[in-house]
Amino acid sequence: MKKRIFLLVFSFGLLYTVPSFAQYNTGIGLRAGVTNGLTVKHFISQDAAIEGLLHARWGGFLVTGLYEVHRDIREVKGLQWFFGGGVHLGTWNTRNISNKNRPPWAEPNTSYSVFGLNGIIGLDYKFQDAPIGLGLDWKPAINLGYYNYGWDEVALSIRYVF
Repeated sequence: MKKRIFLLVFSFGLLYTVPSFAQYNTGIGLRAGVTNGLTVKHFISQDAAIEGLLHARWGGFLVTGLYEVHRDIREVKGLQWFFGGGVHLGTWNTRNISNKNRPPWAEPNTSYSVFGLNGIIGLDYKFQDAPIGLGLDWKPAINLGYYNYGWDEVALSIRYVF
């Protein structure tokens, strides 16, 4: 089922997109969702950006670096879809989490170091008359070590763009 949804979204994107023209150079802002934190996105070419995230989850902090390919959507000026991937590194600390909120795989009062790979797919919108950008994305992760995957990372980002 997940493969079918991905293929449908990917096919739609190929049919209704044109080569991208970056709507802004750099955006700095907040990310809210399953993980909350800070986001910085910088376009390195007309259709490619790098994004850095500093975000919190399960009592710890993670740093994520992503490479993203952007494509314009013809029907809506300022709206792009994007896809890409990257890596993350950080810690989880169950000492700061109540038993009710602790992940089922985690031992109580334990710290974990995490490192892994990320994918990302989403939408990015730059308001035409304001220096504000919005992003909505899904960022699945595969960890190398404890807790093997994280498919639930959906987030909304709001950035000041310049």
